Amino acid sequence: MRVPLSWLREYVDLPAGETGRDVQAKLVSAGLEVETVEQLGAGLKGPLVVGQVLAIEELEGFKKPIRYCQVDVGQAGGTSQAEGSGGGTGEPQNIVCGARNFREGDKVVVVLPGAELPGGFAISARKTYGKTSEGMICSASELGMSDDHDGIIVLPPEYEVGTDAIELLELVDEVLDIAVTPDRGYCLSMRGVARETATAYELPLRDPALIDVPAPNSHGHPVKVADPIGCDRFTARTVTGLDPEAHSPIWLKRRLQKAGMRPVSLAVDITNYVMLEIGQPLHAYDRTRINGAIGVRRAEPGEKLTTLDGSQRVLDAEDLVITDESGPIGLAGVMGGANTEIADTTADAETGQAAGTTEVVIEAAHFAQVPVARTARRHKLSSEASRRFERGVDPEATSAAAQRAVDLLVLLAGGTAEVGVTEIIAPSAPHTITLPADHPDKVAGVSYGRETVVRRLQQIGCDVYGADDLTVTVPSWRPDLTDPNDLAEEVIRLEGYENLPSTLPRPPAGRGLTERQRLHRRVGRALAGAGYVEALNYPFLGEEVLDQFGLAADDPRRDLLRLVNPLSDAEPALRTTLLPGLLGALRRNAGRGEHDLALFETGLVFRATGHEPAAAIPPVDRRPTDEEIAGLNAALPHQPRRVAVVLAGDREQAGWWGKGTPVSWADAVEAGRIVAREAGVELIVRQDQQDPWHPGRCAALLAVVDGEEILVGNAGELHPRVTKALGLAERTCAMEIELDRLEQAGTGVVEAPHVSTFPVAAQDVALIVDTSVAAADVETALREGAGELLESLRLFDVFTGEQLGEGRKSLAYALRFRAPDRTLTAEEIAASRDAAVAAATNRTGATLRGA
Repeated sequence: MRVPLSWLREYVDLPAGETGRDVQAKLVSAGLEVETVEQLGAGLKGPLVVGQVLAIEELEGFKKPIRYCQVDVGQAGGTSQAEGSGGGTGEPQNIVCGARNFREGDKVVVVLPGAELPGGFAISARKTYGKTSEGMICSASELGMSDDHDGIIVLPPEYEVGTDAIELLELVDEVLDIAVTPDRGYCLSMRGVARETATAYELPLRDPALIDVPAPNSHGHPVKVADPIGCDRFTARTVTGLDPEAHSPIWLKRRLQKAGMRPVSLAVDITNYVMLEIGQPLHAYDRTRINGAIGVRRAEPGEKLTTLDGSQRVLDAEDLVITDESGPIGLAGVMGGANTEIADTTADAETGQAAGTTEVVIEAAHFAQVPVARTARRHKLSSEASRRFERGVDPEATSAAAQRAVDLLVLLAGGTAEVGVTEIIAPSAPHTITLPADHPDKVAGVSYGRETVVRRLQQIGCDVYGADDLTVTVPSWRPDLTDPNDLAEEVIRLEGYENLPSTLPRPPAGRGLTERQRLHRRVGRALAGAGYVEALNYPFLGEEVLDQFGLAADDPRRDLLRLVNPLSDAEPALRTTLLPGLLGALRRNAGRGEHDLALFETGLVFRATGHEPAAAIPPVDRRPTDEEIAGLNAALPHQPRRVAVVLAGDREQAGWWGKGTPVSWADAVEAGRIVAREAGVELIVRQDQQDPWHPGRCAALLAVVDGEEILVGNAGELHPRVTKALGLAERTCAMEIELDRLEQAGTGVVEAPHVSTFPVAAQDVALIVDTSVAAADVETALREGAGELLESLRLFDVFTGEQLGEGRKSLAYALRFRAPDRTLTAEEIAASRDAAVAAATNRTGATLRGA
């Protein structure tokens, strides 16, 4: 909500020297989120005056049409009287202008040499297009009034030449931009913000809704409300005899522009102005286009309506619509229909008389929040009206808003208000809340006292009765106040959140982190230490990314749990894998120039088993029982905890030391090993084929649980079709591993390695095996055969060639032997090495190369 300070002063007598920043501080202290204070006209310096175009000379020979205009600017132009100057006392100015939307005799806004426009644009006499231009004829965008670049400002003829345009157009002002939260819908109006301002300054409020309204009668436009729950109030007023040539005055246009709205026509501008002023959305119908009585009902399935934006919409049975005898003419609380809109003013071809809307029916209705919100979302049609109805509109303001619109139409368009007043009201009682007078004290931990509580509640419009137990009647414009805690919050915010004492809670002594939590932290620290950056993503995905991954139809990752009310229709399900979110973060960073990336995430995935029982809705008037809580937990899907990493670009950047080292599948596998070591698990790595990884560069990560190997994750390079579909760099790598299974396989204790002070003995062995034999199997056999003297084992070379024979490969390993308590003898080293080779020979059929 944009609030011009000059407009706000009409309702609250702020101190003369009070600035927008001062008001911002007061409103922020009262709990409103004032994001910015915009300084309109900052840097604007005159002379800026009203001028009249006396003559126009068309300049030819240029790429675009150029006009050389003689403009009377009154006293600002000089000292001698100019003939035909329209009453001015100075000499006309000669100005070059490229706009085409004005003619001789029009009143325009002229900025003269010596002036300065917003943005530091100084004006001086200068030669252009072969002529000397003594100033500039201004457009709305050049003065900072709007973004309209279509032409210069043409003023109504009643303004005198030489009038100060800065004051006339209200170019200098301050505008507060307020981010209105959903519970403060009343602040989407000048009336609501003025009430908060008056309360903050403890000043009286001039309520714009307190105006005389005629009593309803049976002579007004007929209205039939078939859904009193969806529409509990409907006021209709009729104004006839409108001047079709009447235009919105400058003050009305400027207030709309400052509030962020575009002036359209007089009738539409008045409805928008009243909505901004009082907070009640209005709609104006061309009376001649309405067929019979106006009705409010639910739509029939399949009905169609063309809204004011020109779109034809197929209506839903839950849509609340405004109708006449021909069918729907508007979406209630959202947008009107094109068939009954206010007609633009045009000139009749034969008579030359202006033709347009001369009879208007004003609708001021109160619609229920939920139907309006659902209709706006269903049709993807959010409007200023729907924003207000969704957050709650004062139902008792309908008649005042309609009367305000009628008064403005009579005043500005010369219309006549008909005596008929239609008002339909569904019976309702004011909402009351009972609370102890000391309830705000208990909530805040501060002693306010009964007098303060009563005074603050009365300031927000409540009627308060009682002594120790207060009976509070909530004002009609505050539908968000529903229980005692809401009233306590009002007292606390008006007394000042900053005045609440800061006290630290005193939690009881606990038992520290669980082993599960410790493992989670160790994994995060280890990956961060290895150069990975943590990225937290939303736990949602859509089926499109699973298609891009190339997952088979029966892949368990396609068994999605869909949300009833998703944040985004593109991602309506809970994630079954961490990779989509991480790869999306990788793509966004790459799009911003960061190409060398290593990201990780730890979190839950959601896997439906198909056996989850339906959960019973727990009661709200008591704490659920242990059985009810157990039933809720049983209805939850399986939620394993996972860790995933993604890598792209260079692992080591290029420099004077040499070329960079690009990431590879081996880095992704090593990330899995880093995670496993924190759980005390030594991974077994085997070749695998799993989407979305490259079939030749995908590794299965295995762990031993109860003597049996189980798959805990996969790592490797992504398939080229996946990187292309997701817009990722080639050779992007990824790893995903299940942390719960690692915890199950681990010992729960990570021991620091013992560092021996005795020398190491290094031995290399090269074994020839069939190409079908996995290197992991050979490594396992070597480890078990070498015994406890083996300190480490590393595969450093894989060789294939004709000399080995078809279907054979050579695996070269570096073995390091060391004893913790002595220097090994040559015999001990040879025995351990031979035992390792023998074990590999027996298990895998390996032969020692060169033997």
